[in-house]
Amino acid sequence: MAKVRSYGRGRRRRKVDRFLADKSLVIDYKDPSVLKYFITERGKIVPRRVSGLCAKNQRRITRAIKRARMIALMPFTTVKAH
Repeated sequence: MAKVRSYGRGRRRRKVDRFLADKSLVIDYKDPSVLKYFITERGKIVPRRVSGLCAKNQRRITRAIKRARMIALMPFTTVKAH
């Protein structure tokens, strides 16, 4: 049986949900400074496997970002100038 090698793909440390680790952080649509860490520079919402949030908090973050966008606290997308 051949030995399977993983080239540079070792075990990575599991990301920690920042809202479970720090109880003083609150998910609130009126606070874009917390929400900006969960959107890319292009304006997309970062997926759960990248952000490290639990499913419940990822849904709450997504809802908060969408609410903040609707009342113009956060952009829907960036304007790309050529």
